[in-house]
Amino acid sequence: MTSPQHHGTPVGQAPPRAEHQPGDQGPHRRHQGGHQARSVADHAAAVAELLQHLGAPERAQLVPLHQALGRGLVNAVRAPISLPPFANSQMDGYAIRSLDVPDGGAELRVMPPVPAGASPAPLHPGMAVPVMTGAMLPEGADAVVPIERAIPDRFLPPTGHPTVRLPAAAPGTYVRAAGSDVEAGRTALAAGTFLGPAQLGLLAALGIPEVTVFKAVTVLLVTTGDEVVEPGQELAAGKIYDSNATLLEAAMKQAGLTVRRAGIVTDNPDRLRTLLRAEHDEVDLIVTTGGVSQGAYEVVRQAMQDQPVDFLHVAMQPGGPQGIGTFEGRPFLGFPGNPVSCLVSFEMFLRPVLAGLLGAPAPRLPIRARLGQSLTSPERKHQIRRGTLQPDGTVELQGGESSHLMHALAGSNVLVHVPVGVAALASGAEVEVWML
Repeated sequence: MTSPQHHGTPVGQAPPRAEHQPGDQGPHRRHQGGHQARSVADHAAAVAELLQHLGAPERAQLVPLHQALGRGLVNAVRAPISLPPFANSQMDGYAIRSLDVPDGGAELRVMPPVPAGASPAPLHPGMAVPVMTGAMLPEGADAVVPIERAIPDRFLPPTGHPTVRLPAAAPGTYVRAAGSDVEAGRTALAAGTFLGPAQLGLLAALGIPEVTVFKAVTVLLVTTGDEVVEPGQELAAGKIYDSNATLLEAAMKQAGLTVRRAGIVTDNPDRLRTLLRAEHDEVDLIVTTGGVSQGAYEVVRQAMQDQPVDFLHVAMQPGGPQGIGTFEGRPFLGFPGNPVSCLVSFEMFLRPVLAGLLGAPAPRLPIRARLGQSLTSPERKHQIRRGTLQPDGTVELQGGESSHLMHALAGSNVLVHVPVGVAALASGAEVEVWML
């Protein structure tokens, strides 16, 4: 099964360019509630089109390795040296010429030992050199016999012309050949690579102290709604605590974004516009939660009346209502107000689009699993359920379809994808899941 997100586009890569950029046909495109729902793939393509400038060359910056963790590599890196740069020993033992030791073994004279970091003298015929793990092999040596196979099975003092009996060893035994990891001039890391610990370790091993990465994206995060209050405040009748800001801020920071949290804006369009105008020059992207549906008090819709912003429905559950466009030239995404919906929106659209454009954050790992129980799904929508992947490869669904089930989300470690066209799946059916 192809990725449910892009219908064939690899997970984590930018989807195809949208045919039209959001808002390119004027204000009459802003309200599409009566139109056919947009597919997940088409909306991901629209988000990629909106944000493609974030991958422009002028956003590249050279940073030291210790500042590059979690960033995306701008240009491919070619290895300036080979790794290993010289043939070295994989074991503590004796370096030998394999021709000097027949199948029955042989007794060889012992030369002075070679510690790691030393430059040894050439190996003479009929002799063996004690070498430590990682030590350079002397010229002429082509195999290493581990110390535990020697007689005696310990290193001897380099006095009195000692000898050691060693078994035969084929050429290359316990030898790390020069360039066996990567050869000088070969591509060490491709452009767009996510820089995690292993990638940064490779760059350091190659002697590269700094690297060109894309500048981190700065997001203005705004929560809306008269009904939400900050955690810690008194919870009056009809009010709920705001979890969206904490949920999305944590997800964005974990993904390497810089977040400016604007707090809660009540259902007052003028106040929201004032806030956005005060902050939008300092950020790369505006993300709001709530106020994008068809209700009577949709503050984000009202605040965007004079802006090239589309409010539409994506064929996805949860997270169907979406806003996309620009606010006074700044890219804008409006996510739904229910907590699970806003997180799913981030995971389905913003995270993978940025991964494709910038190489960061790392894309979610898609794997195959089998359902631990049956499920139903709206046939015309791409459903994303929450679940827990078990050690036996089955996935147990957490909670139901509703987008308010935060406890179920907190107990999950995967997103379970049910693509468009599927109305029901039986227990044991294979599904694609994304590791969280």
